[in-house]
Amino acid sequence: MRKTIALAVTAVALTGCGVIPGGQRSGSGSGEGGQAQQTTARTETTTAATTAATTAPAAPQQTQVIASREASTTSGGQSGKARVDITGLKRQGRTATLTWTVTALDGKVNLHNGMGTATLDMTVSAVSLIDPVNAKRYRVARNGTSADSECVCSKTQGQFLENGATSSLYAVFAAPPADVTKINVEMPMIGVLTDVPIS
Repeated sequence: MRKTIALAVTAVALTGCGVIPGGQRSGSGSGEGGQAQQTTARTETTTAATTAATTAPAAPQQTQVIASREASTTSGGQSGKARVDITGLKRQGRTATLTWTVTALDGKVNLHNGMGTATLDMTVSAVSLIDPVNAKRYRVARNGTSADSECVCSKTQGQFLENGATSSLYAVFAAPPADVTKINVEMPMIGVLTDVPIS
């Protein structure tokens, strides 16, 4: 008799805790905690899926070409043919950031010091923006005013591109006035890309 009562009490207690399949879960016990955990898990999964779906298409936007030019190049004893694809010229406050790629189409393209201002300048500091309407040239920004200040731009040391190789580069400039929506980009070895849109 005592065993029967003990088993009945245990069954009721377990049913109240939601342990027995099909049992009713009580209001403020572990049932709510279980529901909260399930909700949290679903939220995290949904958030992760949403984040993945949101970030997945971002890569193609970075490769969108807004201006392009091919040129035969000669620099530092290296000769070849290259294509420049400008992928962005974005205004951010008082600065504008230019992003582009250089792809070697033939021979060897010297990026090592081919876009710098001097033989030992292994950067892209000689790239500039030209505003033909206001007759103004914008040079790459520097991190100081002293003679040894560095450009705010890509370093290119050791970059000798062979056929099919690509290098992604950037340079930061002072932003042109807000009414300037297109500008020319001048690059050593490549020449001038005209009417590049500013976003």
